[in-house]
Amino acid sequence: MKKINIAVTGCLGRMGQQIIKSVNKDRNFNLVAITEIKKKNQKINGIKIDSNNERSLKNANVIIDFTIPKCTLEVLKIATKLRKRVVIGTTGFSRNEEGSIQKFSKKIPILKAGNMSLGINLLMYLTEIASSSLGRNFLSKINEIHHKHKKDYPSGTALMLAKGIAEGKKKNFHNLIGKKYLNKKKFPYGNKINFNSIRKGEIIGEHEVKFSSGKEIITLNHEAFDRALYSEGALSAARWLMNKKPGLYSMRDLMNFK
Repeated sequence: MKKINIAVTGCLGRMGQQIIKSVNKDRNFNLVAITEIKKKNQKINGIKIDSNNERSLKNANVIIDFTIPKCTLEVLKIATKLRKRVVIGTTGFSRNEEGSIQKFSKKIPILKAGNMSLGINLLMYLTEIASSSLGRNFLSKINEIHHKHKKDYPSGTALMLAKGIAEGKKKNFHNLIGKKYLNKKKFPYGNKINFNSIRKGEIIGEHEVKFSSGKEIITLNHEAFDRALYSEGALSAARWLMNKKPGLYSMRDLMNFK
């Protein structure tokens, strides 16, 4: 099997560095480009860090992007010109930015996920089933914990899980977003989905979905111990995208959940 050429944007970030490690360990992939928004005068594994441009990304089969929304949209513009596939792990997009990604996906294959973990995507699927099965008598809320360096909240994964709740109820996700708390020990259920985000230490990621009728509580949760599970998931996504037509895909498509 021919190796898949990978470009990693945001190469100095936590996930960027982890993806590079995973690419180097997997014989199915070949690292051909690494970039940062501002060009750095240094090398990683003998490859010079470049800025996001057509020259630096032209040899990639797939671009893996874990950056910030502004950078992701810049990468998608370049990828569209070059007809490159893109795996997006970036979170925190606005509704307008989500619309832009949809437009780009009409021209190139894009797999976008708030979390690349196979376990988290299974949790989202189970959340949707629970939401659909439990009905209107149950209120829900989501708690998530990440390392102190993470800036956005709620996390992209928490929002993914909220989408699972919304889809289960067959309601508009944006209309179900409730209050967003930061570093609270306790927070309430609501008619909408309330979130609590805790930022402390070097925790990789913990997510918990709770449903309550006032008489009983159902809890679904996931805890990550190794950041490699995200980078390995991203590489699985890159491999899966290789024979896909233009479109916007998710890890759910990759895992073939109905």
